[in-house]
Formats: sequence, C-alpha cells, structure tokens
Amino acid sequence: MVIRRGVQRLFAELGAHVIPELSLATGRRADLVALTRSGDIWIVEIKSSIEDFRVDRKWPEYRLHCDRLFFATHPEVPAGIFPEECGFILSDGYGAEILREAPEQRLPPATRKALMLRFARAGAARLLAAEIAGVAIPALENESE
Repeated sequence: MVIRRGVQRLFAELGAHVIPELSLATGRRADLVALTRSGDIWIVEIKSSIEDFRVDRKWPEYRLHCDRLFFATHPEVPAGIFPEECGFILSDGYGAEILREAPEQRLPPATRKALMLRFARAGAARLLAAEIAGVAIPALENESE
C-alpha cells in the first residue's frame, strides 16, 4: 500500500489518473493502470520484496495491455533485480520518482479502445459504489483534462 500511494501521488502530479487493481481481458489484475493526459496507458507492477519479484512471472503478459510497463518498489529492494526493458519507479509512500523510463510499445487500436472502456467502466463503477456507501466524492477541478 505504501508503494502504491507514492506512485499514485507521482502520477497525480504528472496529470495521470490511476485505477488500482484493474482486471484485464486475460483475467489478470494489474496493480496500477494509469491513463495519461495524452491518452497513453501505463501499467505499474508493484513489488515489495526480492521474493515477490522472483515468484511472480506473469508480468510479461502486461505488455499486451499498455503503452509502457513499469515496476515500482521501495528503497529496501535492490533496483538491479528489475528487467532493463521495463521502467522503474522508486516510492517511499510520500511520493515516488521515475528512475528509468519505460520503453514505449504502442497498443493496437482495438486493444486500446477495449482497455479504455474497461478503465472508464471500472472507474464509474467504483465511484457509484463509493456513493452508495455514503462516501462523498468531490468533483475534480480539472475534470476536462
């Protein structure tokens, strides 16, 4: 949760909107999916330990669902264990920094459309669930961005 919070704060500063734990068409669930101002889709796979990274071999599948793929972790996990062909984000819970940019691999148009719909529907469903639960959801100042 600490890693995720820092990455979400970073992405908010960059003007990207994030949905955590988004289910993909394959049935896998991405830790974070971000939609940038330009419409790019980024996936962030969060790893909290060396062992967490070693036992999880599903991450290459995420490339089929994003324009850029990142790993994110905290300072106690060595950066050298993460593959060079992915971006790398270091988070401390209060914020985060992109230490290595992720190479761009553009999504095919049909995949992009399907993922955008999945992102929008999940966001709307979560907002509705929060409202039904009585959680006040303030309007964003820059909703048009």
